[in-house]
Amino acid sequence: MKRTVPLLLAIVAAIGAGYWWFVLRPAEAPAAWQGWVEADSLFIGPEVTGRLTHLSVARGDRIEKGGALFTVESDVAAAQVRVAEAAVAQAAAQLDAANASRQRPEEIDVLLAQEKAAKAALEESRLEYERAKTLAAKGTAAVSVLDQARAAYDRDTAELEQVRHQIAVARLPAREPDLKRAEEALAEARANLEQMRLQAGKHAVTAPATGTIQEVYYRAGEVVSAGNPVVALLPPSALKVRFFVPEAVLPRLHVGDTIKVTCDGCTAGKATIDFIAEEAEYTPPVIYSLEERAKLVFRIEAVPEKPEALRVGQPVSVVPEAGS
Repeated sequence: MKRTVPLLLAIVAAIGAGYWWFVLRPAEAPAAWQGWVEADSLFIGPEVTGRLTHLSVARGDRIEKGGALFTVESDVAAAQVRVAEAAVAQAAAQLDAANASRQRPEEIDVLLAQEKAAKAALEESRLEYERAKTLAAKGTAAVSVLDQARAAYDRDTAELEQVRHQIAVARLPAREPDLKRAEEALAEARANLEQMRLQAGKHAVTAPATGTIQEVYYRAGEVVSAGNPVVALLPPSALKVRFFVPEAVLPRLHVGDTIKVTCDGCTAGKATIDFIAEEAEYTPPVIYSLEERAKLVFRIEAVPEKPEALRVGQPVSVVPEAGS
């Protein structure tokens, strides 16, 4: 009986300890995964090969979208633009000439003077014809006189019509095929000018996004090949938190979940998972933890809400957001 009491007390103590462990013990903080801040910089170079004539930024500068970055030598391109502008002016002059009268103004003035003289002659012959008709009606003029007066009136009428037709023809523009060719030549010259201006615009490069200059690879005076980066620009939106989780944790995380990011000397922030690797990999070469990690891990990337508070390469700790 004496031995039974201590045994019962031991059993009760074990049960109490178990109850405390599973029910009353304080909740453990969620496991923290170690990671770091990554960024995909924009490597910006010219579309044409040339000598770098001007560099507007230095490493560490912050630049707004559309701000000037650098300029590549553009003397040849500027000359091509001037040639194209001259071609447009020439084609426009040719079209104006095609739309203008076929004869010079001085020649048209001569025809106008002839028209004036023909009108006067017609008026005189009309009066003679009217007088001859009156006399012939009274019987005081011969029929031949009336016939001559009518012939003179018809002749002067025809001459006036002829002069007026000559004036109309002189004022006509070029023929339709000639006009069409002139219009097509002007359109082609304008298109070529636009192309030359676009080509010249490629020599001055601006920032495609707001960000910070991370690196400068060329200096003014050096020759840059087309496509070679001159500067590396880092927009805030390019920052990402990259971390790795063990295989057992993977089912609990999904794209769109919110995580909490902490780092030494900075305030806690949130990030949204936007990528989860489909394939497993071994422990990454850079890992900011002294604890032992599983060799089989999955890479996860998240977009921080406040990227300006982070720096590229900065080690961070990640925990799932409460309720996610």
